[in-house]
Amino acid sequence: MSDLARRRWWVALVVVALLGLGGYGVAVKARGAPPKPSTGAAARAVTVAAAAAVARDVGIYLTGLGSVTPLASVTIHSRVDGQLMTVRFQEGQLVKTGDLLAEIDPRPFEAQLVQFEGQLARDQALLDNARVDLDRYRTLVVDDAVPKQQLDTQVSLVRQYEGAVKNDQGLIESVKVQLAYCHITSPIAGRVGLRAVDAGNIVRAADANGIVMITQLQPITVVFTIPEDSIPAVLDRLAAGARLTADAYDREQRRKLATGSLLTIDNTVDPTTGTVKLKAVFPNADNRLFASQFVNVRLRLDVKRGATVIPAAAVQRTTRGAFVYVVEPDQTVAARPITVGVTDGDDVAVDGGLRPGERVVVDGADRLRDGATVTERTDAPTGTDRAS
Repeated sequence: MSDLARRRWWVALVVVALLGLGGYGVAVKARGAPPKPSTGAAARAVTVAAAAAVARDVGIYLTGLGSVTPLASVTIHSRVDGQLMTVRFQEGQLVKTGDLLAEIDPRPFEAQLVQFEGQLARDQALLDNARVDLDRYRTLVVDDAVPKQQLDTQVSLVRQYEGAVKNDQGLIESVKVQLAYCHITSPIAGRVGLRAVDAGNIVRAADANGIVMITQLQPITVVFTIPEDSIPAVLDRLAAGARLTADAYDREQRRKLATGSLLTIDNTVDPTTGTVKLKAVFPNADNRLFASQFVNVRLRLDVKRGATVIPAAAVQRTTRGAFVYVVEPDQTVAARPITVGVTDGDDVAVDGGLRPGERVVVDGADRLRDGATVTERTDAPTGTDRAS
């Protein structure tokens, strides 16, 4: 290649390179320069929800699963055999002690009563006559008009009639009792269950099912269990004469059903579960506790006065312990270590490093670091804000 041709080739190459750079510049200008990263405080702020720590009394509780156990549960049976004439109760009705529940046909027993009363009148007349004869024989024996053996025979006859009269009186009392059993009354106050027998049927004293069951509801007890490690704390409080309050909650432990007090503690520990049974009594004025109902019981052992309380959702945990993010006045957060104490529902008492009134992050803490800037949401507060 000649020198002239070589120079032309280099010139063409330079021209192409310049045209390419010029096109790139135009394209960049058309698209605009890439945005610079923003360094404003608003772009770095994390939106969180916070709640204020409050000072209030917190109960120290023991919890256990229990079953409602009535103080009395009676199956109503007939004490006599006969036809069930009337049923005087409604299923589910609340009855009092002595209320009439049912009536059995009394006519067979009334007839027996008349029969035995007539038999008593006859034997009483025979006894009266025998006593008159006995008085005569005593006078005649003194005058040697009759042998003494006849007097002894008359004495035995009088005793025989006296025995007959007592037997008749016993039969009359027995029939009167059976007549009373024809009117079936409630032996306790409580709620009537479902009727097992309808009017018109023949009921017998040997029937296994009975007529109806009545369960006492006021007061009522709950038997629940606690771990054996908690026994000393309970015994110490009972020995001090304290009245331990017990609250019964539903299965989800959200709704309180009744409030009562501890009645007693069992004398043995179940070796298979390592638990001991306790019994609490509840007035149950609104009848919200039913027999055999499963409930969760919270037994209050003591009260911690003036504790600093925060929502349990605010507590963060690491291998070094628990801490919370505290919102500072300049809208930054500071990680502050705490000691978690007693849990009270959705709240928890904490010790160390936190004062009432300080706000802690309850939502959004997973995006935070110590010293991060935050913006609080303005939606409804939760946890201890409601309590305060």
